[in-house]
Amino acid sequence: MNKIESIPLVETGLLSNLIADYLNKESAINNLYANFPTLKGFEHQIKNRKHFNFQQRELLVSVLQTQNKKINLTEKTRFNIHQLKSENTFTVTTGHQLNLFTGPLYVIYKILTTINLADELNKKFPENYVVPVFWMATEDHDFDEINHFWVNHKKIQWNKNIGGAVGKITTDDLQTVFNQFKEIINNQPNADYLIDLFENTYLKQDNLANANRYLINELFGKFGLVIIDGNDPQLKSVFKPFMVDELTNYSCKKAVDLSNVELDKKYKIQVTPRTINLFYLKENFRERIVYVDEQFKILNTKIAFSKDEIIEEVENFPERFSPNVLMRPLYQEVILPNLCYVGGAGELAYWLQFKSYFEVQNVDFPILLHRNSAFILTKKQEEKLKKLKVSYSDLLLHLPQLINKKTKEITELTIDFSKERENLKSIFLEMEKIAELTDKSFIGAVKAQHQKQINGLNKLEKRLFKAEKRKHQDYINQLTKLHFEFFPNGNLQERVINISDFLVQNEHVISDLKEQLNPLEATFDFILYP
Repeated sequence: MNKIESIPLVETGLLSNLIADYLNKESAINNLYANFPTLKGFEHQIKNRKHFNFQQRELLVSVLQTQNKKINLTEKTRFNIHQLKSENTFTVTTGHQLNLFTGPLYVIYKILTTINLADELNKKFPENYVVPVFWMATEDHDFDEINHFWVNHKKIQWNKNIGGAVGKITTDDLQTVFNQFKEIINNQPNADYLIDLFENTYLKQDNLANANRYLINELFGKFGLVIIDGNDPQLKSVFKPFMVDELTNYSCKKAVDLSNVELDKKYKIQVTPRTINLFYLKENFRERIVYVDEQFKILNTKIAFSKDEIIEEVENFPERFSPNVLMRPLYQEVILPNLCYVGGAGELAYWLQFKSYFEVQNVDFPILLHRNSAFILTKKQEEKLKKLKVSYSDLLLHLPQLINKKTKEITELTIDFSKERENLKSIFLEMEKIAELTDKSFIGAVKAQHQKQINGLNKLEKRLFKAEKRKHQDYINQLTKLHFEFFPNGNLQERVINISDFLVQNEHVISDLKEQLNPLEATFDFILYP
């Protein structure tokens, strides 16, 4: 693999205004984060990180050892877990839903960014130690988002009715999915490796959480990645005071609403807090907690608690309470000695809403790092790009924009009536002056005639351009076909393609990718795949 081009993320047109302003360090949003993801920022973050006491570290290490005892950990991962007992050891973290067979490529990029960041910080700050952590979102319950993946442009879907947290879903009916996968990749160079990996992941693990843990460890364990499941009674015991506070003081909503008032003036709000941002979790359901008629009720059930009863429930059964998307970041930072969260643009947008909430709770706000992003292209695709004279920045355009841009570049005509529109503007301004001096009632008619001429000119320009496209239809067809290879189903490659499309050709593709990605560059990379 070889990185052949890098474009700053802020120049790709792929980011929201909020994240573009964050990466540009615009002063308007300085109060939404603490330290910026530079080596200087990490130096400050390490220096000012509040003390994470020994008892918390002991508990964390004990839980991690228990959670991971059934999988074959590498020596590096075992060492990393043990190192968390040390007061100068910190974590950098990413997390994701339990996508089937890792889901889209960007999940791989998130994890590799986190691993590479830990490596970089360990080189730059040798007096400390940094551990990469993957947080499994086992408590989510939106099965439709994770029940499928794409291989060789074919969608493989797991059809199943479920309730409750997705981590508890049994994997006893994944044979059909396995058969589909096997049929698609058969006869490929590394088909046997992938077939064994899928079989050991889904046919030999009893639930989706254990399957996901096994798979992520198999793919990334050699880099020392530590996998954690927040759905743990002991870890949630540490979070009890924050859950009681949420139930009685609604602190999350109060703090985030204040941040949202400022954000809403210029940016789109990513998430809106509820009055209570906790779910009630049992074996077969995960439902919202609402306060109605002086009772805490569990939606879609008959379960209800008084204030004293629900506080007692938290004290006795903290595992029955599940943070939603707004409280999960706080939970993560309470139980981990964390320096940084690595996420995509959507994730960072909602994290930027939370700093005031962290301040209220006296919890350190982590550095926010945008994950690596990339296109992987073959030599054949690179040759097509050169043949069609498409630059890498061109490739990031939406297809209609790309077609229009390239048509204008290859046409022998200049179909641009901007000068004519300016001439019309001058002519009708003179006519308005004449109307002003003769009869003002004619001014409206002059303006209407001006607009009519402009509309006619615009229409003619579009028709001529459409005719020019027809002349170059063969080129446009080739361009469209190539664009689809990078934007399958109209989405970025990294949001659709599964890593198995590359692993089936090269078992070492993840290691090769790791070498090409720089966690602190904030670029969109184009990587040539042999």
